[in-house]
Amino acid sequence: MIVYEYPFNERIRTLLRLEDLFEKFRYFLGQHHPQQHHVALSTIFEILEVAGRSDMKSEMLQELERQKQTILGFKSHPNVEIDQLDQIVAEIDRITTSLIAVQGKTGQSIRDNEWLMSIRGRTIIPGGACEFDIPSYYAWQHRPAELRYNDITNWFAPIAPLADAICMVLRLLRGSGIVTQILAPAGNYQQMLQGKTYQMLRLTLDESLGVIPEISANKYMLWIRFTSQDGDMKPKSYDGDVPFLLTLCNF
Repeated sequence: MIVYEYPFNERIRTLLRLEDLFEKFRYFLGQHHPQQHHVALSTIFEILEVAGRSDMKSEMLQELERQKQTILGFKSHPNVEIDQLDQIVAEIDRITTSLIAVQGKTGQSIRDNEWLMSIRGRTIIPGGACEFDIPSYYAWQHRPAELRYNDITNWFAPIAPLADAICMVLRLLRGSGIVTQILAPAGNYQQMLQGKTYQMLRLTLDESLGVIPEISANKYMLWIRFTSQDGDMKPKSYDGDVPFLLTLCNF
């Protein structure tokens, strides 16, 4: 099965972009080749660019507190597993404490590092991080993989609490929806949302169908058109019936 997610607003779109960058960072950090660690470091710069567009720290602290109060409100419900609820609340408290402890703007310690900023300035230029451009960076890339790993981990450390907060918020959001089985006749599906506000849509389908959903949505209507790809990968309309699972998520 393959899952497609569609954000209904710019805020969730930003969180999904950051989550994708965090996953990319963790993958390349765990590799050993200097070029792979170069991608991990470049990804940190991308994270700073996306996260620096708003006060992500304050937004996540407010959202975590709101989610905590909502979850605590379920304690009196007879069908709630109290141990699991307490575990989630404890995790939110841990993430919140770590995020509060971070000083200044997201990634400020990296911005204050002149050497890292010189590398960032070169990486935005195509081919700008060659050895003759930044010989000190070239020398650093020839250090043992373990030392490079430790350096990158230390540089990322002040951003890690934000990553944990975003992952928690998206996890709670994904778990808030109800899964519905849908059949899209002739590759098209429409649903009236009647002005109800949703944060994100999740669409799950069988990968073997070879179809790709093109999603358009607002608070009034949801429209999904399925396409397939021909030899040159150009999308074309798919005329067959498509079974899929639809989840509309809202806190």
